[in-house]
Amino acid sequence: MPYTHGVTLGEGRTPCLALPRLAQLLGIQQLTAKHEGMNPTGSHKDRMSAQAVTRALAVDAHKVVLASSGNAAVSAAAYCAAAGLPCEIATYRDMPEPFARALDRLGARRVAFDQGLDRWAHVRRQVEEEGAFALTNFCVPAVGSPAFGVEGYRAVALECVADGCVPDHVMVPTARGDLLWGVYSGLRDLLAAGLIARMPRVWAVEPFARLSQVLAGASAQADFSGSTAQFSIAGSTVTLQQQIAVQRSGGGAVVVGDADAARGVAQLGAQGLWVELCAGACVGAAAQLRQQGRIAPQDHVLLLLTAKGDRDA
Repeated sequence: MPYTHGVTLGEGRTPCLALPRLAQLLGIQQLTAKHEGMNPTGSHKDRMSAQAVTRALAVDAHKVVLASSGNAAVSAAAYCAAAGLPCEIATYRDMPEPFARALDRLGARRVAFDQGLDRWAHVRRQVEEEGAFALTNFCVPAVGSPAFGVEGYRAVALECVADGCVPDHVMVPTARGDLLWGVYSGLRDLLAAGLIARMPRVWAVEPFARLSQVLAGASAQADFSGSTAQFSIAGSTVTLQQQIAVQRSGGGAVVVGDADAARGVAQLGAQGLWVELCAGACVGAAAQLRQQGRIAPQDHVLLLLTAKGDRDA
């Protein structure tokens, strides 16, 4: 990790939970959930915030800025508050009320926009004109979040292996691929070090076809239209790192619509797990791949449950 000591709220070491009843329903031998909703602000974003805000302090940043209307916004606001750094967040005007209320309680400044690209333009101006430290992408085409933050996600792979969880397949809810890349790169290096015997196949779970189209030959710089209630993984862009992660691991992209994602949320709820809509999509993705024969009956599947469900609209 870039920083082993820095700003922290106790993130990480989330549990790997066996789900034998749901595994039987899906027709596979073993199913495990890595529950990232157990992080301090309720999502995997805390891993990135801890590293990125620590980096901001290390370079004497006077303010942190980002574009987010969801989990990343709340997480960044919390870690900036812990670090004593001002935090400015470019959000959508119709940001869900639970998120807006959290930003207010955490002392972050919210600047609202109607269009996603307007948010990025605002972040760019803050960086270039005000010298702010950006926690998210502000480039077109999209390039993902700063590397110091994304590196925080490598610990997900490390923790799974330390807990004895080495799956054949990993389902990752994906927008621009920060979490996907962190998990893949952690597994890649564990394999190179001889700490795991095989590379799990990493699958990007998306609400409408984006990376799926790129893997079929579309330009990775294209803009892909679609609508979804899975707001944590919405967006119209694809990044190079997510394409590399699925291709080099032997995985791919799986499109799971809102209805199937909601079904997955209900199925996880029946196991005692309350998660956001896009986390439920992981169950739908595993079901699709099993039906297609790309997941075998004897395989072990890991679901990355990105966040708890208390902020879903």
